[in-house]
Amino acid sequence: MIARDLTRKISGLIKKFPMLAVLGPRQSGKTTLLRALFPAYAYVNLELPETRAYAASDPRGFLERYQKGVILDEIQNVPDLFSYLQVFTDERGINGEYVLTGSQHFLMMEQISQSLAGRVALLYLMPFSARELHQGEKPQNWERLIFYGGYPRIFDQHIHPADFYPAYIQTYIERDVRKLQNVANLNQFRKFLMLLAGRAGQLLNVNSLAADAGISNHTAEAWIRLLEASFIVFRLPPYFKNFNKRVIKSPKLYFCDTGLLCSLLGLRRQADAELHFMRGALFENLVLLEFRKFLSNAGEKPDLYFWRDSNQNEIDLLFERNGSLHACEIKSGKTITKDYFKGLTKFQKIQPETRLHLIYGGVEQYEQLGIRITGFTHLTGSALPAIFTEETEDAE
Repeated sequence: MIARDLTRKISGLIKKFPMLAVLGPRQSGKTTLLRALFPAYAYVNLELPETRAYAASDPRGFLERYQKGVILDEIQNVPDLFSYLQVFTDERGINGEYVLTGSQHFLMMEQISQSLAGRVALLYLMPFSARELHQGEKPQNWERLIFYGGYPRIFDQHIHPADFYPAYIQTYIERDVRKLQNVANLNQFRKFLMLLAGRAGQLLNVNSLAADAGISNHTAEAWIRLLEASFIVFRLPPYFKNFNKRVIKSPKLYFCDTGLLCSLLGLRRQADAELHFMRGALFENLVLLEFRKFLSNAGEKPDLYFWRDSNQNEIDLLFERNGSLHACEIKSGKTITKDYFKGLTKFQKIQPETRLHLIYGGVEQYEQLGIRITGFTHLTGSALPAIFTEETEDAE
């Protein structure tokens, strides 16, 4: 079993809250991880119709049966349980008694905010990060990481991505779509998904997307929210603090797994990803995921942004850390050129105190003219922790 970086946070918080909730996409490894961490806990799968019916018809009796440690898998399927859990945990006052999982962010958060606020530690488990897959070793190439993505079953069962992802889309995404929203035309929804894939890394223009998909703007926005709730896509918001009105304020759209993105783009071989015209966007998506997963695995909210002004000056990634603003330029090329620094030097003139980073597809790591240069292979080692702790890292 590949060690998960979230383990440390789970082990710490389970002792401090009555409940621990782990959210994330289907097949991201939530159940496997939690059953391995808490082998003495009872396990209840609320996807099973008979178990779900029992919990819904007699929630008090159901919870009285499962005490002193239980994992309630996909608990969003029985919303009434949340109110009873509030009562049970308040009465019993035992920390770590209930572990909850869910693959629908919207449904889980709605119930947690209504019934369990202050009683539950909330964490997110995403598919494997490159750091987890390589356990500190340097990957041979990032193109393979992009094509394979991070879903554990691919690596556990040695499934080729061209076999895994189409089945995942049909089995999980379409099922969740029907469960959360009445989508009459699934073929139209599939087309919408592929159109989104073609716009990964771009500013999100809902009007243009809706027109191309042949749906209303309202429907397009609802479908995007649905995909966000299912951990399929995410929006990267613009950073416009302390800037004038010329700054672009539309978000950019990315996918929560690059393997899924490749599948939606019709890529069936790793070589297809290496030569694809969206190679730069795929690499950018991969790097952003590494940053998001690193923060999520530390139990932190991934407050990440981008910046672009009306003159098309852009920074791919911005974040604040310990009072400092960090600007990261992301380039897929393996040879550093002068063009790689243009955006950073332009931004530094606007925000002189910004800490500057260049993350590129090569293997070198050094500092030049105040810019920390990091080849992607170093992100699987100590480079990411060093960036977030603002330490100077020795060359590996």
